[in-house]
Amino acid sequence: MNSTLDGNQSSHPFCLLAFGYLETVNFCLLEVLIIVFLTVLIISGNIIVIFVFHCAPLLNHHTTSYFIQTMAYADLFVGMSCLVPSLSLLHHPLPVEESLTCQIFGFVVSVLKSVSMTSLACISIDRYIAITKPLTYNTLVTPWRLRLCIFLIWLYSTLVFLPSFFHWGKPGYHGDVFQWCAESWHTDSYFTLFIVIMLYAPAALIVCFTYFNIFRICQQHTEEISKRQARFSSQSGETAEVQACPDKRYAMVLFRITSVFYILWLPYIIYFLLESSTGHSNRFASFLTTWLAISNSFCNCVIYSLSNSVFQRGLKRLSGAMCTSCASQTTANDPYTVRSKGPLNGCHV
Repeated sequence: MNSTLDGNQSSHPFCLLAFGYLETVNFCLLEVLIIVFLTVLIISGNIIVIFVFHCAPLLNHHTTSYFIQTMAYADLFVGMSCLVPSLSLLHHPLPVEESLTCQIFGFVVSVLKSVSMTSLACISIDRYIAITKPLTYNTLVTPWRLRLCIFLIWLYSTLVFLPSFFHWGKPGYHGDVFQWCAESWHTDSYFTLFIVIMLYAPAALIVCFTYFNIFRICQQHTEEISKRQARFSSQSGETAEVQACPDKRYAMVLFRITSVFYILWLPYIIYFLLESSTGHSNRFASFLTTWLAISNSFCNCVIYSLSNSVFQRGLKRLSGAMCTSCASQTTANDPYTVRSKGPLNGCHV
């Protein structure tokens, strides 16, 4: 990232993936295709998630829906912010100078992904409280406390990365598609350590601790239920199926989302730590780990749609409502079509 272009390439645009440049189009083709493809997936996927949550009241019965919607909005903003490097790679004139643009872009994406990371930690805490304190859960976790928690998530995420504007160092590699970010804005080992201590390490430890205890407690509950049912069936002579802990099924959905998040972010974090400690950098590794991590903004939509039956019903109702709306418009425009007097399908589950 810190190397400069050769003299015979001075007329070429700056490309992190040098082999993605084509003379015929005069821009970084491979980078543009990857970023635009991810941008479209992230924006469309999270818009669908947000609409389904608004159209499916049953999804809002879980307090975790507050945090999942927060993540969906944060991921949507990530997708929208990805339009900035796309315009830069297409040589579209930027509204401000490149140095400030890449700083703002790197800061915004870092904050948004921090919101997702802390939201996942809060979700695990919420499920842990629901399992360990079921009788007092409704008094401990109230709507106004959840809103306050979400506000603090955004505030904390902003404050963690704010020092990047005061020459503490680069918060990440999200802006490296800009030449100034890649060549003139360097990481700092102390600032990296600060981010790890304030964000990465606490979030990871909280998630590991809470989910380990959630599954341990659910396993204990399942064993107790199976023993009671075995005792009852031996007395009555009937066999009964052992039902799994209902909280465990929902926790598994959230655990999958959390696991995929950290799997996709692990290469980025490792590269971030290595470059900060050694000073060595690689353009290809920087681009690959960065956009692999950003792709997580779309993966959340896929995991939730495949794992949550209520979400699937809400998605079907939403698509059905859209089809009904399109059909009603077609019917209204066609004078020969007999119109139905029945009510249109809503999107409520």
